[in-house]
This record gives sequence, C-alpha cells and structure tokens, in this order.
Amino acid sequence: MTCRFRHAALVGKYLTPGIGSVLDEVAQFLVRQGLEVSLESETALNTGLTGYGVLAADALGQQCDLAVVVGGDGTMLGIARQLSQHGIPLVGINQGRLGFITDVPIGSFAEALTPMLSGDYIEECRSMLEGSVWRDGNAISDGFAINDVVVSRGGASSMVELKIEVGGEFVANLRADGLIVASPTGSTAYALSAGGPLLHPGITGWVLAPIAPHDLSNRPIVLPDSAAIAIEIVAGRDASVNFDMQNVASLLHGDRVTVRRSAHQVRFLHPLGWSYYATLRRKLHWNSGVN
Repeated sequence: MTCRFRHAALVGKYLTPGIGSVLDEVAQFLVRQGLEVSLESETALNTGLTGYGVLAADALGQQCDLAVVVGGDGTMLGIARQLSQHGIPLVGINQGRLGFITDVPIGSFAEALTPMLSGDYIEECRSMLEGSVWRDGNAISDGFAINDVVVSRGGASSMVELKIEVGGEFVANLRADGLIVASPTGSTAYALSAGGPLLHPGITGWVLAPIAPHDLSNRPIVLPDSAAIAIEIVAGRDASVNFDMQNVASLLHGDRVTVRRSAHQVRFLHPLGWSYYATLRRKLHWNSGVN
C-alpha cells in the first residue's frame, strides 16, 4: 500500500499524563508507514520525546504535508489556527471522549489511519474567523478563530452595552454579558450553551449569539459570512475580546471589534464512513431513546 503523504507533523496535548508513550507509539506507526515524523517543538519540549525531528509550528507548516494531532478539540484548535495558512490537512486522534473534530479513537488509531495514509479518507474544509480591535482609528490587536470571537464583560462588572453593525448597516444596541460570533464549527461550542443553533459545516454563515441579554427579545441570529461584523463598546467596565479563548485584548469605550471571514480555511481528514450527523448523535445523545 503506497503512502500518499511523506512528512507528518505530530502534535500532542503535552500536559496529559502518559502522553509521551502514546505519541511515541503513534510516531513509530507513522514511520513504519514510510513517513518522516517531526514533533511540534512545545510537544517535544514538554514530553522529553526524542528520536524524531523537532520543528516550530510555522516550520511544520512549511515542511510537512500532514498533521496528526493527539489530544482533544482544544489541542486541535490551537495547532489548526497556526497551520491553516499553509493548507496542511489535519487528522485528530482523541484520547478521551469523542471530540467534534478529533474523531479517531486512540485505541484504534492504526486501523483508522492505515487506509487514510493511502488516500482513503473524507476531507472537509472549515471556515475561519479573522478579527481586529480598533482604537482611535488604529488596529491594536488581531487574531484568528476557528470556533468563535467573544466580546464579554469583566468578571466582577455588570453588563456591557454593544453597538452591532453588519456590512456597515446598524443592526442593534445590545445590553448583555457579552456577544459571541461563531463559525459553523463553533456553533457546537460556547454559542450552543448561549442558546444558539447548530450550523452544518457546509453553511456559509455565522451565528451571532448574545450572552445572557437584558432583553429576552435579543435572540441568536444566523448571518451570511460575506459581510463584516462590527461590535462597538458603548458602555460597561472591564470588557474584553478573545479569539477561541486565546489572544485576549482589553477593551475601552469606543473600541470596535471587527470580524470577517478569513481567507484561510482548515482542512480536516476523517476516516471513511465518518458522518457529521453521527458525531452529533454521539456527542449530544440524540439517540438516547433508541434501544
């Protein structure tokens, strides 16, 4: 069986106890399949795993043609943001509960990966968010997100008031604990707990979901991803914005957060037979009444 790939990046949730031996097992498997293996630098540093190449994330993007991620969805999100600009496909091996985007069980990774490495897989592309923080006409911070961009109040403060525009058109003034702009991938994350709908990954749209709004008429809405969203801080103390819970920036009154569709996408590889709906059934227990 001919391997379709030549050089695999290996990334792990390095704070997990015993991850070193698991990563070594995956690495040895990939080598037996004919791939060169390079560890992501933080993974190598924190596991002490030796015998393989070590590269920083950007170098992995330049030199590898596949990324194998061992951990959970959080680990996948972190490296996917960094590798997205390089167009490298990613496959996720989940150590614990089945993830939404890390769907290969650790106990059967060899059986799942063997046909995938020869080209038998399902590939899907997921859209990303790109945002900036503007103050006095100058961009002071920016970031990428696969799940969501979240503007929220401070932990000890009251609500924030936000002015929302879509495509340059005023939409609403919102008083709430915050506001979530979520991609279809992120619709199963924080936005879901805020009452937002599920968006199939094939939908070219965003979820705009208020967090604990003052007016119950402020409901989540699905927007086309072709228009930029602008969120201005009108009132409230200690507001902040984060991108996938990373790149946190403090906000002042008058600051504007702009969110748009990124030019980059994330490529995920799944085993043959993978189904988005089956993932939802398992994660959300939609089949709990079926014997």
